[in-house]
Amino acid sequence: MKRAVLLAAWLALPATALADDYSGMLAYLDVTRIDGRALAGANGAIAINQAAGDLNIQANLHGMASGDRADVAIAARQQHSNDVVLSAPLEASAHIAGQALAGASGIASINQASGIANTTLNVVSATLARQGIRESDDTALAASDIASAGGQGDTGDGVAAGIRSVGVSSTALRGFDGVLQLNQIAGARNDTANVLGLVVQGNP
Repeated sequence: MKRAVLLAAWLALPATALADDYSGMLAYLDVTRIDGRALAGANGAIAINQAAGDLNIQANLHGMASGDRADVAIAARQQHSNDVVLSAPLEASAHIAGQALAGASGIASINQASGIANTTLNVVSATLARQGIRESDDTALAASDIASAGGQGDTGDGVAAGIRSVGVSSTALRGFDGVLQLNQIAGARNDTANVLGLVVQGNP
């Protein structure tokens, strides 16, 4: 009976009050999560972007080429130019749990960001060139032109507060076969990137 009364009281609240409560919850809780059997057994090119919060920038870039003179060049610029003052959430978390991506194979590029003004980037470039294996010198690596985000919104005084957590459970990603790129962030103004470049010899 008490539960029914509480439910009736909740339903009796005006719509504006419910909206205010929801907005208040979003102000302190930023959560990203991949759970259950999400993408279990998947194969091929897998790209995931998850963000909770404000001013988060994410990208997964894959480039592949084959031929006598094959080449791949990837350029990325992640920027946000508007100045906005925001408060960091009281709780921010990014987790992969359950049997997510268990038994999957191929290329998996995952970005998870919870919080404010974070940038995450995954890049994979692969070249199958008949001229043979070439050593990746500084010039070749520079072909993957990556710049971290700049000029993002101001997140206040920068004082860390509240709970921050990231993690991958022992059951997730079990048996994954291939290339795995993972950026997990909980907080504010973090920049992370995974860049993989491959050049392999093809058949004559």
